[in-house]
Amino acid sequence: MTPASQETLLAFDYGTQFIGVAVGNSLSGHARPLEVFANPTREARFARVEQLLREWQPDRLVVGLALDADGGEQPMTAQCRKFANQLHGRYGLPVELVDERGTSLAAQAQMGRAGRGLRVDAVAAAIILQSYFDAGPPPS
Repeated sequence: MTPASQETLLAFDYGTQFIGVAVGNSLSGHARPLEVFANPTREARFARVEQLLREWQPDRLVVGLALDADGGEQPMTAQCRKFANQLHGRYGLPVELVDERGTSLAAQAQMGRAGRGLRVDAVAAAIILQSYFDAGPPPS
């Protein structure tokens, strides 16, 4: 990505029951929460993803990679990788994996008391995408 290029990105905080989604633009380098949707079946998951792709027409996707506190793999890590691979395979878009350690806690803190009882997944997805932007463009 050259400094003059502009990309729309969608980020996903993948969970077995819910998926948080955020959107951002590489020119502004700003991410914002978009929505949380239920993840009851593979068909429902990809039907919603396809709607989001049609609506936002992203150039790149980002998926949070669940790691344990020490940065090692855990059971959810493989599921996040599988989801990222499925996104790339189905839609042909570049997919970046981003360490998501601490994003749920950060999202809860960001939402504060007003967010009690609400799903934090979309805010977590925005934090994942913001950390992607803050890290700079991927190597060419």
